[in-house]
Amino acid sequence: MHRHENIVLIGMPGAGKSTVGVVLAKALGMQFIDTDILIQERAGRMLQEILDKDGPDVFKRIEEEAILSLQPHRAVIATGGSVVFSGDAMAHLRSAGVVVYLEISYDAMVKRLKNITTRGILLLPGRSLREMYDERIPLYERYADLTVACTGGDLESVVGNVIEAL
Repeated sequence: MHRHENIVLIGMPGAGKSTVGVVLAKALGMQFIDTDILIQERAGRMLQEILDKDGPDVFKRIEEEAILSLQPHRAVIATGGSVVFSGDAMAHLRSAGVVVYLEISYDAMVKRLKNITTRGILLLPGRSLREMYDERIPLYERYADLTVACTGGDLESVVGNVIEAL
């Protein structure tokens, strides 16, 4: 196991951060934290509602505040796909644990994102999914301690690959 006591999952919307995170936490006997749920609890609203009513800048600020408030202990943390836009949030997460980038191809992301309009994805007006994907890739790569490919595998094999990488 890695020297850090927490595991932070980053990656595109649809990469499986929440799904993999729950199974990984169970497999390793750790707690599970989903920062999207944390944001919703703090704001008292759904992610999409925050984006629609307050806009992306307010959403990013709420996300950053939620992450900076975390003091995780032996936790698997699934982050929102946009967390990498906050250097402060990523510095906090990196100091708390090992950052694992769950990598998926653009085509796999598109296939998995059936509910894009209700999912609370930070997609700026007039921007395509392709532009979002291309913009985020270098950020995920910059912050990742480990990268695990998730495009082809089923849930169990992805979780196994993460454990192996750690």
